[in-house]
Amino acid sequence: MRIGELSRETGVAVPTIKFYVREGLLPPGRLTSPNQASYDQDHVRRLRLIRGLIDVGGLSVAAVREVLSAVDAPGVPVHKVLGAAHDAITPVPATRPEGLPEARQAVAELIARRGWRVGPDHPAAEAMAVALAAFRDLGQGAFVEVFDDYAAACERIAGADLAYVGRHAEVDALVESVVVGTVLGDAVLTAMRRLAHVDRSARRYERDGDGDEGAADGAGPETARGGAGSP
Repeated sequence: MRIGELSRETGVAVPTIKFYVREGLLPPGRLTSPNQASYDQDHVRRLRLIRGLIDVGGLSVAAVREVLSAVDAPGVPVHKVLGAAHDAITPVPATRPEGLPEARQAVAELIARRGWRVGPDHPAAEAMAVALAAFRDLGQGAFVEVFDDYAAACERIAGADLAYVGRHAEVDALVESVVVGTVLGDAVLTAMRRLAHVDRSARRYERDGDGDEGAADGAGPETARGGAGSP
């Protein structure tokens, strides 16, 4: 297919496709003449992956380039490729709140306590330490008390993620699924958490007589709209 057809099939404008080619995100098409190139379904798939990472995942072009480099790396063990991909999609906050050393220690203790096979210098560990230090700066240091509850839930989520992507035998498909599942899955998880907050807070804090019996079960009109008790 020509670039115009690629644009129509993916919904990505021709100038944007050319930009992705220049930036090395999308492989160039096969030249059929000095001024024409041909594209195939591999380009369609890669283009949709790029748009998903940017539009839904919120990644920068530079981060997408790192992710795709990990996906395309030849002969690298799957675990190493997945690690590189996760490093690329894990943002580390630029801020350095007070109490960061203590927060880093708390994160390192959690990793050791859970027996996680990951170093405390991982970008995600640093991001978590920054967030925990910010909690403490806001007088919410007790949040660390629910660390293990969060960790147990995340272990189950990680197991579900890998069970989903484990159906892929090829390394490129496996890594691509993990990356997509992590980036887009984070968006799903965040939204699902919001919905659960609405339901749990309505059940816990709804005033007596403030709604009918259905609302107490999370089915009332205010709860459905994210009203009463919505955080």
